[in-house]
Amino acid sequence: MTANPPGPRWPVLTPRLSIRPAVVEDLPRMFEYRRTPEVAQWITARATDMDAFVERLSQPERLAAILVVEQAGTLVGDLYLARQDAWAQREVEELARGTQAEIGYTIAPEFAGRGYASEAVAELVRICFEELGLRRVVAECFADNTASWRVMEKVGMRCEGRSRQGSLHRSGRWLDDLRYALLADEWRATPAAQSRQP
Repeated sequence: MTANPPGPRWPVLTPRLSIRPAVVEDLPRMFEYRRTPEVAQWITARATDMDAFVERLSQPERLAAILVVEQAGTLVGDLYLARQDAWAQREVEELARGTQAEIGYTIAPEFAGRGYASEAVAELVRICFEELGLRRVVAECFADNTASWRVMEKVGMRCEGRSRQGSLHRSGRWLDDLRYALLADEWRATPAAQSRQP
């Protein structure tokens, strides 16, 4: 089994953005945009109380999965990166440990529509494959969250499935959900990845 690559040097820069691990001091700003109706309608837990929000996300295992996205020094969104074990049969389960990641993303509404989400997620995917040495990246969203699945498609992820009324929304409605994924080999074949090769 090969050793995991050392990982990125933070911050990671894109043409317009800076990405780095979140710190506790970032959480009040995250609370501000996560509590807005246009964001809250799609995220797992509605942010209604800042102290509770900060307490929950400042737990080390939660904070370690959050990256913040900045533009010209302003926090404009955040990314989620959770390394996971792939399913495997028992005899080979060691080889499947830590080989994939689930990703997520949130952009503050006042910065939406500028391509920041696609730029940040494309870089996150690159980090997963180039710097973390993962073999697969997955992401999920409500099918009604058009902006979210469009980002997945823009960065080259493919839809692996749609679950009919598979998720219960806090509105009380059962909604369809989508699952997207991308393999390292698929990513390496994209123009964006090939342009980075020497």
